[in-house]
Amino acid sequence: MPDATHTLTIAELSSPADADAFRALNEAWIERYFTLEDEDRAILGDPVGRIVEPGGAVFVARLDTEVIGCIGIMPVGDGVVELVKMAVSPAHQGHGTGRKLITAALDRARALGARRVALESNSGLASAVHLYEAFGFRHLDHDQVAPSPYVRADVHMVLDL
Repeated sequence: MPDATHTLTIAELSSPADADAFRALNEAWIERYFTLEDEDRAILGDPVGRIVEPGGAVFVARLDTEVIGCIGIMPVGDGVVELVKMAVSPAHQGHGTGRKLITAALDRARALGARRVALESNSGLASAVHLYEAFGFRHLDHDQVAPSPYVRADVHMVLDL
């Protein structure tokens, strides 16, 4: 938890160690609640190739030198990016790290000229869904939802920038 003796920073993915932390943080929460799927493995195994090189970004949250959270913003269409792979270590949840990660991702989406940010989640992750709603994301109706590569995705939201 950030306090006078600890510093929380949000920075872009910058090393193989950051990529390993991105993979480990996401695998841990996915395996805790769901099953790791093929699309998870593809993105988590190559965040630079799957997210950064196509024009997106991956951010990590560090408490001092420890990576405690992460998020990605991935281009998925003309003027549309997707918020992907947000995770915060369970020991560090509830202290605003997720909010700071989303803010960094949305700032980057705006800088990239995105008009819309989409995301997929799961209704069982109520605190995450509530956080997205607090940022102004709105739920899509069933007929507005594109097919998802994730079996667990039963929440589909967008934020128009």
